[in-house]
Amino acid sequence: MKVNPNIGQSQPRITTSQPRGISLGLVAALVLSLALPAIPPAHAVTGTKDRGLKIAKKADDDAQSSSIKPDAPLTEDERVNIRVYKTANRAVVNISTVASAEETMMNNGIVKEGFGSGSIVNTDGYILTNNHVVEGFQNVRVTLWDGTNLQGQVVGVDPQTDLAIVKVEPPRGTKLTVLTLGDSAQMEVGRRVLAIGNPFGLDRTMTVGVVSSLGRTMNTAQGRAIKGIIQTDAAINPGNSGGPLLDSQAKIIGINTAIFTKAGQSAGIGFAIPINIAKNIIPQLIAHHRVQRPEIGVDVVVFSDKGLKIQKVAKGSPAEAAGLQAFRILQYNLGNYVVNQADWAYSDLILEIDGQPVKTIDAFFSYIESKKPDQVVTLTILRAGKKMKIPVKLTVGTSS
Repeated sequence: MKVNPNIGQSQPRITTSQPRGISLGLVAALVLSLALPAIPPAHAVTGTKDRGLKIAKKADDDAQSSSIKPDAPLTEDERVNIRVYKTANRAVVNISTVASAEETMMNNGIVKEGFGSGSIVNTDGYILTNNHVVEGFQNVRVTLWDGTNLQGQVVGVDPQTDLAIVKVEPPRGTKLTVLTLGDSAQMEVGRRVLAIGNPFGLDRTMTVGVVSSLGRTMNTAQGRAIKGIIQTDAAINPGNSGGPLLDSQAKIIGINTAIFTKAGQSAGIGFAIPINIAKNIIPQLIAHHRVQRPEIGVDVVVFSDKGLKIQKVAKGSPAEAAGLQAFRILQYNLGNYVVNQADWAYSDLILEIDGQPVKTIDAFFSYIESKKPDQVVTLTILRAGKKMKIPVKLTVGTSS
């Protein structure tokens, strides 16, 4: 599922559910972001002269009082929805990305502002959101459920998973409501899910739906594939990005991230990053401000249904230290010309990693990233027709 920011209006597109807000100049578009302005708050009815509005309000009140009985029993679905909202809504924040003077200068004088959502996941004031919500900013404005505005600091981002952590200092005496992390592995198609966020700047809006599909794949702006994406028909709109997708127990099972749309708003196809991916990312962003990914130091290509051929071994990498071999270049003289030819027979063919067959590039690197730096993995390779087992000690990736 490839994100294409240049798709025309006649074709569906995938876009993130974070709008760009009001700009004093040109607004730089995020690669995964949808440019839509925030809607201003509804005007309050004040004074005594606007008779028409007062009459309309009275008619609406009369209609509600006559059609809804005070003792009307709630349905079970309504009870679940109300309970989830009461449990979770105070832990959902509005994130407004307003550029500082220094950031504005770095952006050629363009003032940028946008809106997104976030989930409080720690009583110390740590908030989980999307990277594309805060991308390019060091500080953001965080609005709590009661309207309190706090300055938030972006303490860590991970573009490869489109996740970020923002830190706020709650006022003295303020007890933050925290959301519980669920288990996205327990999700099944058909299960109820609820999204809470700030679509178009309308704070703490809840929508309800079901899990429509599981195991979707979505590419980030960096070209890395995020696997296991949750698809839902719960309405997700610009401004929902970074907000929680909840199960019926009010636990986070996903981070709302993108929508599939023709018009730039919900079409009943929304996507959320599984919370189980975030569980490994959150503590690293808090402690190290980045994700320390293990690196093996090889580029691989699909060679056959047997395994992966090594295309390149990075200098100074664990792969080089272990003696792994990439293809070599052979040169031939043809008269006045020199012809270079790749000798793939010289390259190692990776058959297994820690005893598990590996036949796709994504499976190979997903397994590497499930490990930690300094751990050892054993590659089963085929070299010159001979099977060999090569232990490789992983290091911290330079891209981390």
